[in-house]
Amino acid sequence: MAQLPQIDSLAAPDKAVARSTRKRRFPALNLPFLVVVGILVCYGLVVVWSAVANDPDYSFSRQAAGVAAGIVAMVLIWRFDYRRLAGMTRVFLVVNVVLILSPHLPVIGVTTMGATSWINVGMQIQPGEFAKITVILLDASVMARYGGRLDAPREYCKALGIMLVPFLCIMTQPDLGTGLVYLFIAATALVVGGARLKYLLVTLGLFVAAIVAVFAIDEVLKYQTADGTWEYRLLKQYQRNRLLVFLDQGGADLSDEGYNLQQAKIAIGSGGLFGKGLLQSSQGTLGYLPEAPTDFIFCVLAEELGFVGAMALLALYAALVVVCIRIARGSGDMFGMMIVMCVVGMWLFQILENIGMDVGLMPITGIPLPFVSYGSSFMVVNFALLGFIGSVWAHGAASGKKEGYAATH
Repeated sequence: MAQLPQIDSLAAPDKAVARSTRKRRFPALNLPFLVVVGILVCYGLVVVWSAVANDPDYSFSRQAAGVAAGIVAMVLIWRFDYRRLAGMTRVFLVVNVVLILSPHLPVIGVTTMGATSWINVGMQIQPGEFAKITVILLDASVMARYGGRLDAPREYCKALGIMLVPFLCIMTQPDLGTGLVYLFIAATALVVGGARLKYLLVTLGLFVAAIVAVFAIDEVLKYQTADGTWEYRLLKQYQRNRLLVFLDQGGADLSDEGYNLQQAKIAIGSGGLFGKGLLQSSQGTLGYLPEAPTDFIFCVLAEELGFVGAMALLALYAALVVVCIRIARGSGDMFGMMIVMCVVGMWLFQILENIGMDVGLMPITGIPLPFVSYGSSFMVVNFALLGFIGSVWAHGAASGKKEGYAATH
């Protein structure tokens, strides 16, 4: 019997080593974060499966492959210490410029529907989509240098100028939808990063004035083609139509952009409280709803799953935002906090714009719905951003952060 304590004393260190090994292997897993993401992704896959089931132009297996590749990217980035990227503003700026302008390169550049936004490297890739990651890292690194307070007007102009570079590059394609995403990421970085309110208001005023000026200049520079139609030099006709339809929905031309908005509203309204059921979207299946699996995926969801299904999606988005904000608040440094908040800001803008355009509250754009819209590259990018949020949780101020988060549960 005297030997038993010695056996226990030898077993205890072995158990401690095993626990330590498990902790190193699975660093700081955030269970609420993973649960919300898992449910949201599965929900999105079900909606996409139903939306593409009878459409030969889309492949559900490709969407599933995008999710699988995204999970791999998320795990790798989660294990990577994001703090190694702090202070690499110049590097991110150069990478953004090269990435966004790469479709203009001869041979690999691809022009589709009037926009040079793709490259062909054995398969077609949209660099501007992947640049969302480097834009977030760029803006986060710029604002992290000011420690949460940006008072000097010269420094504000410098920071704003750097963050506008990706937008100017993407507009050479042109891709206004992605450009707006870049602008909102920059706006989030400025607000969260502590820029003074008067600077932000002046910037907003200048932005509105620039939009008005573009329309005014276009009216002066427009010219008539041989077939009698008017062409504009700064904005494409469809871009003008989308804004005009938004401003005057009652008098919208139902043969073009106004038709898209009308069909979107019909799809949402016809879903009722509980919807028609999966695979029963008449607007999407019969082709009345353009780009149903991508731009108008929310309409398919609302028609098939009804008001309850739409509210369930919004609840999942709200839960994701809350969990991410808690991670941001518990991050150990400004750079980590800025990364998480820029990602959250981007997702909020995409959600509000995509759903808002379906119900006529926002202009129609090609901005997809996070984790729901069809697109393998889009899924990989979103999973990579989840990886950065996980990296902030796992590596940022390990002791204080986890204790603070646990105290809120």
